[in-house]
Amino acid sequence: MEQSGSASGQSRRRFIDWLMSRTLTTWLLSTSAGGLLLAVVYPAGRYLVPPAAGESAATSVTLPFTPDEVAPNEGKIFKFGSRPGILVRTTTGELRAMSAACTHLGCIVQYRPDIHHVWCACHNGHFDLNGRVLQGPPPEPLEVYTVNVREDQIVVSRGS
Repeated sequence: MEQSGSASGQSRRRFIDWLMSRTLTTWLLSTSAGGLLLAVVYPAGRYLVPPAAGESAATSVTLPFTPDEVAPNEGKIFKFGSRPGILVRTTTGELRAMSAACTHLGCIVQYRPDIHHVWCACHNGHFDLNGRVLQGPPPEPLEVYTVNVREDQIVVSRGS
């Protein structure tokens, strides 16, 4: 009887050891796979869904260049709070400013002196010097800013 009890005890112990090793192995594999998945998915998700950026509180900005530094039929990019802006001097000498972020996908626009338009290189969007869409995929016009020249400074303000 003792022998069968000892064989039975050894058999049970072997079974419990086997069960524990399988559970431990399964646990280790599942946590490793979960860790790998998290290490790949989390950064990809942060890249695809960037954090919300607050709207700039700036209502006006003094540009770091003078009116004389902007030649006729030329455009210059400037920073308006946390967003880009573009200042254009028309062929008649008038200064106009607007947002430099395309309303289609937010690409930075540029002034094309050869066609006298503000142009988005991403998807060939064209805007006139009043920010209105002339052609391409942009759904809305660019936000237009007010330009004031005070002595040798250019002050650009939001609104009309």
